[in-house]
Amino acid sequence: MTSAAAADFVAQEIAESGEALCLPDTDWLQHRLTISGPVQELARFRSGAAGAGVIPWQIDFEQLQEDWFHRLMAAPARILSAQGARILAQQLREASERRHALAVAQVGRSRACPFDLHALRPVPGSILALGPDHPEALAWLWQHLGTTQALRHVVVLGEPREQEAAEATWRLGFWAADWTPWRALSAIAYDWPQLRFKARPLYDQAA
Repeated sequence: MTSAAAADFVAQEIAESGEALCLPDTDWLQHRLTISGPVQELARFRSGAAGAGVIPWQIDFEQLQEDWFHRLMAAPARILSAQGARILAQQLREASERRHALAVAQVGRSRACPFDLHALRPVPGSILALGPDHPEALAWLWQHLGTTQALRHVVVLGEPREQEAAEATWRLGFWAADWTPWRALSAIAYDWPQLRFKARPLYDQAA
């Protein structure tokens, strides 16, 4: 059994237990994805796969601000007063809220990400309401996607050639959190039976 096959076997065993597998410090794995099939079907897939590349979570920023305050106060070499920590926590919250609002506003509008898992396998609203760190939300992502965060740095590596041919190939690169999103790819392949999907993790280039 190859290392890639062994990793996917372990992932499947863990997924069947219903527990989300995500490391405390995310290990981002680089991947190559090749999608091949009839020209028209591949074009239709590409249209449906494009999105903002963002999961529109509902985040409790008030709780996040409180968490930041306590972390600042608990720092071993604390240099901030309680008031200073409160001010900094508030500033961090405001910056995070602005950034999150801008990102979420692009969902359903932007097509900047050519292979958006949320566009292909949408996270239900009831799960989004829990927030990205909730155990039930993580379990849903793990069970349905095989990874617990949105893909990052999704890029097109090879466009289908502009020529008369029965089939075409589309090549992509992306980074996934901790694991290959094999569950999402399996479900997507089921939904698009005329297309062939081949994902390859580059373990020697993990972040």
